[in-house]
Amino acid sequence: METCIFCRIVAGEADGHFLYKDQHCSAFLDIDGFNPGHTLVVPNHHVARLADLTPEAGAHVMATALRIASAIRMSNLPSEGFNLFVSDGECAGQEVAHIHLHILPRFSGDGINVGLGRESLVAAPAVLTATAREIAKHMAGGNI
Repeated sequence: METCIFCRIVAGEADGHFLYKDQHCSAFLDIDGFNPGHTLVVPNHHVARLADLTPEAGAHVMATALRIASAIRMSNLPSEGFNLFVSDGECAGQEVAHIHLHILPRFSGDGINVGLGRESLVAAPAVLTATAREIAKHMAGGNI
């Protein structure tokens, strides 16, 4: 998709500070990162939403993220831990309509708060059971 900035970066039509690239995915530094080493891992083909990502592509993106997190940990960049996250959809904070996994190096005192902004719901066991059943019945090929 020619208007997608991530597709343009992967194609070499826009600047990217690449850490990794293979035939399936690419990893480059976030230009608006929260900490040094904040990296995005993207499928090379345009995939706007998680529902459109194949399990194989998702597994490859995650495997790549694990390798990059390990490399960051071994580097001289500050990293005592990591947040890995995907925002799927505008309401979830997705700013670029191309699925991407954030690798956010963390260290004590970095000032980042990843709280969700409100108290969690404390659901009754019956509500949890009904919710689990509703989701599970839509799982492709899965059993509980």
